[in-house]
Formats: sequence, C-alpha cells, structure tokens
Amino acid sequence: MARRFAVLFLLFAAPVFAQENKLNPNDNFKALNGLHAGQKVEVVETSLKKHTGTFMTVSEEAIQLREGATDVSLRRENVLRVTLLEKSHRLRNILIFGGAGCGVGAGIGAATVSSAYHGKQIAAAFGGVIGLLGGIGVGAAWPAHPTVYRANSH
Repeated sequence: MARRFAVLFLLFAAPVFAQENKLNPNDNFKALNGLHAGQKVEVVETSLKKHTGTFMTVSEEAIQLREGATDVSLRRENVLRVTLLEKSHRLRNILIFGGAGCGVGAGIGAATVSSAYHGKQIAAAFGGVIGLLGGIGVGAAWPAHPTVYRANSH
C-alpha cells in the first residue's frame, strides 16, 4: 500500500520538478538576451549589493539597467544573479504544493489507521489538513520570481 502512494506521489510531483528545471538558471550570460528592454529586474552583485530597476541592454561584457533616475552598468564579472521581477509564481506554487501536500497527507493518514471505516476517514481528513497546511507553507516559501542568470560559484 505504501509503495502505491510513493508511486502516485512521484507521478504527480514529476511535473512540478520538471517545471522548476525548465526555469533553472545557468552560467550563460547570453541567457540575458531573452530579456526585453523595459522589464523589471533585480541584479545582485558579487559584493551582494542589490540593484532593482528596469532592464535596458546587455552585452558580452555588461548589463545595463535604469535604477530610479540613473543608469547603472554592471560588468559581467561583478554580476552574481539576475532575477526577473514581473512574473510572480507564488500563488501557483501555493496551489501546487498545497494540493500535493493535501493528497500525500490524506494518503498517509488513511494508511496509518487499521480497518475501522470511520477512523480511516477521520485520519485521512486530519492528514489532508496537515499536509495542506505544510504544502501551503512550502509553496509560499518557494522562490516566486524566475532567476534568469546565476554565476557559477568559484
């Protein structure tokens, strides 16, 4: 019975992990060419100083953005991470992880109780609520904005 739940969990969790792999950043500065002028970005320097502004251009050597009324140009070797701020996936993450947590919690709750019919329903409901709350917490904590570029740690 537990093996069945593990297989079902993996089947339902695989699309979530595949979606996150699609968004995984790499050490390819050319990935920034996919950004369009005017998009809101956050750039973190290797000194951990954050710049939030509007993306302007990118070249092989630097990224340029408008931060407030000033133009900021950051050399490639000083850029640690570039995050796109326009697309927030927090609600989607909460729904996915909440649903998965609810299902897993209900399955575990039902599997832990012996054959008493009403006891199984109560345990499944209780496990589902606990799993839902845990999944909501994980979904809310999951990064909400896609990272376009992340430099390799040396």
